[in-house]
Amino acid sequence: MSKYALERLYSQVKEAIGEAVVAAGLTERDALPDFALEVPKDKAHGDLATNAAMQLTKIARRNPRQIAEAILEHLDKAKASILSAEIAGPGFINFRLDKSCLYSIIGEVLAAGENYGRVDAGQGRKIQVEFVSANPTGSLHLGHARGAAVGDALCNVLDFAGYDVTREYYINDAGKQVANLAASIEARYRQALGQEAEMPEDGYYGEDIVGFAKELAEQEGDRLLSLSDEERFQFFRNYGLEKELDKIKRDLGRFGVRFDEWFSETSLYENNRVAAALDALRAQGHVYEQDGAVWLNTTAFGDDKDRVLVKNDGSYTYLTPDIAYHMDKYGRGFDQMINIWGADHHGYIPRMKAAMAALGNDPEKLTVLIAQMVSLFQNGEKVKMSKRTGKAITMEDLMDEVGVDAIRYFFTMRSMDSHLDFDMDLAVSTSNENPVYYVQYAHARICSIFRQAQEQGIALAPAGEAPLAKLTAEHELDLLRKMGELPETIAGAAASYAPHHMIRYVYELASLFHSYYRAERVITEDAGQTQARLQLLAALRIVLANCLKIVGVSAPEQM
Repeated sequence: MSKYALERLYSQVKEAIGEAVVAAGLTERDALPDFALEVPKDKAHGDLATNAAMQLTKIARRNPRQIAEAILEHLDKAKASILSAEIAGPGFINFRLDKSCLYSIIGEVLAAGENYGRVDAGQGRKIQVEFVSANPTGSLHLGHARGAAVGDALCNVLDFAGYDVTREYYINDAGKQVANLAASIEARYRQALGQEAEMPEDGYYGEDIVGFAKELAEQEGDRLLSLSDEERFQFFRNYGLEKELDKIKRDLGRFGVRFDEWFSETSLYENNRVAAALDALRAQGHVYEQDGAVWLNTTAFGDDKDRVLVKNDGSYTYLTPDIAYHMDKYGRGFDQMINIWGADHHGYIPRMKAAMAALGNDPEKLTVLIAQMVSLFQNGEKVKMSKRTGKAITMEDLMDEVGVDAIRYFFTMRSMDSHLDFDMDLAVSTSNENPVYYVQYAHARICSIFRQAQEQGIALAPAGEAPLAKLTAEHELDLLRKMGELPETIAGAAASYAPHHMIRYVYELASLFHSYYRAERVITEDAGQTQARLQLLAALRIVLANCLKIVGVSAPEQM
């Protein structure tokens, strides 16, 4: 049974129903069917409703209303804090609960503080989340920003749900794109020295590359030109990777995203992991040669066609080191692995799962989530270029323009597999139409109420000493119920890998508070009522702050 008040209460009601069913002789305890206990959408139908009578019709061989009557006749209402129960429709049973049972939620929130909402759904299982993993050859773009926002929020949700979470960034620091980066920096370096130098065909033309090269020319002069071709290539490669990774880490740090592991693709080659993966696939009998190339028989595992691992020129395809990387992941003993990939990687999922199955690994341990693209809008028009640079808008540009809080909230508030239209004007507006402002303002408004109380010499009573029985307004009971739902919400968001559920929850909670604020005064002439309401808001402030922290948004005390 959960230690949280709301879940405990619902469990008590469900247990009381089961005991009534057995006491009424409708069935034995071990034959009890699984029945629902839900919060009705219409408050007029009570606090909880069950379909237990309908689920028992075949077993008890009576009509549902007769079964419902028998259940109510043997129901121990007091034991489950039930004030009243009535039969509705074809045999639903609606329950009204003793509202005082909700008061303990305040104590639980205040006692748990920043840990309120934590559950043990994950039971310490090891879960790895790999996200962002942008090529270290340029600035992070909007797709990377969305992957960073939802990936980090998902990690926070999983952590709160009791999983042992590892956050990983896969550095694509091998292959042609890195060779092009090195060649691009060398060309710009030569140009900075006044030499003529042609950029590579697939070179990188960003201003950052020009800046890196000028910096090198100033620091090193023409010394690098005396190095051998191999030495010079390695220097420019390492220098470029370090500079680009530093920039990525700086942007992610500003965005509030950290990683436990930065896994280098190059390490796979240095540790002979790529060749080992090929040998393992050969040993399993799933590799064959055709037209001078080496193929993996992925169709045997559900892929739509077989895939090339080694091209006829002897070079690896992108898939081969990726297989080695995922083979390494499985070898690290995670119970579950989640990859968050960009919108253009959808077709890559079945081949990677097929490769893992070919290696004898359980493909169900690997989950791939797709973060769909983001479109920016300003003044009602789609924005593609930065006014400042005339280039594609980067994550850094967007942080400068609208701030981290708005980006993280907006990028997380929809399911990551749906396309997102980002309204930049709305994101910076200070109105209730702006959802992040609306939620943050709820927290700031509560802080303002406590400042007012302090100015009037009203100190918050110690936990457990306020007369919570004075919390009788419907808005107050709604807030208590909603706060009590947080542990279940976190467990559900973790189970479905859906951090946007947290955005929906915190917005609904903020809406309930704003309605309460409009309807009721917190500081009243009744000192006891004032203390009870301040206790309620002290707990609410914690819940709002915890939810905002999970999605990577600040909880300001003033706005």
